[in-house]
Amino acid sequence: MSTLLSRAYLLRKMLGFGIVLAAIALVIQLLWQRVGLGSPAVNGALAGGLVAAATALGTIPVLLSQRLSERTQDTLFGFGAGVMLAASAFSLVVPGIAAAESQGAGPWQAGMTVGVSILLGAALLLLLDRVLPHEHFIKGVEGPQALALRRAWLFVFAIALHNLPEGLAIGVAFAGTDPTSAGALATGIAIQDLPEGLVVAAALLAVGYSRLLSVGLGMASGLVEPVGAVFGAAVVSHSAALLPWGLGFAAGAMLFVISHEIIPESHRKGHEVYATGGLMVGFVIMMVLDTALG
Repeated sequence: MSTLLSRAYLLRKMLGFGIVLAAIALVIQLLWQRVGLGSPAVNGALAGGLVAAATALGTIPVLLSQRLSERTQDTLFGFGAGVMLAASAFSLVVPGIAAAESQGAGPWQAGMTVGVSILLGAALLLLLDRVLPHEHFIKGVEGPQALALRRAWLFVFAIALHNLPEGLAIGVAFAGTDPTSAGALATGIAIQDLPEGLVVAAALLAVGYSRLLSVGLGMASGLVEPVGAVFGAAVVSHSAALLPWGLGFAAGAMLFVISHEIIPESHRKGHEVYATGGLMVGFVIMMVLDTALG
């Protein structure tokens, strides 16, 4: 009976959390409609900056002495995975196939084009994962010469690996899809980065970093996203033929991060049910955002 009550409480908590984030998403979307300027590179930079600001905002509770339980952290990790999973499918893969077909490709060719680009995006992230030394919150140190670097920098590398695909996805979307759909993608990533910033800062604090350093690194973790957004927009704007490839590439990079980084981190401490619940809520919220706003 106590287990059922606990799960019912979790469900109510997640639903309330989802409603709050949906309201925040609408506010972000309205804000975005006021600041968008039209140029893909400029829009990508602005959207990337908005996402970085959302990450920074999420770290504030840690500065105010807020600590998260491991179960809450894993639930939020799952939520972020769900948002990214839905964004990959509805905001990147589907538009990528449509873009390939609009350029004259048949259904098979369009699917293969996006499929190959997904694998290329994942392969690049796998290469970076092998080459760059970095440290996971739970799994620990990975990569060559990792022990020679300070742990703070290992976390910085890990966070950069995590956030780079999000920035690329935003830039590619603004360069190749309509601004409303691209704005919906940026909004979804922004609401995902609110709890992500909180989790990053709280996890750093939990493994021994000072409060100020934890918050500072958490805020800095989003700075790679506007850089990735400008790069993605610049590459795809150079040639329309690259759009299906760019959308698929960004999706593949995000899918790699979901499977290789986020889900394993959220399942290592026995909170699989909570992480999965968070994933489901995050997926649904991003799906609704994409269909309602895009």
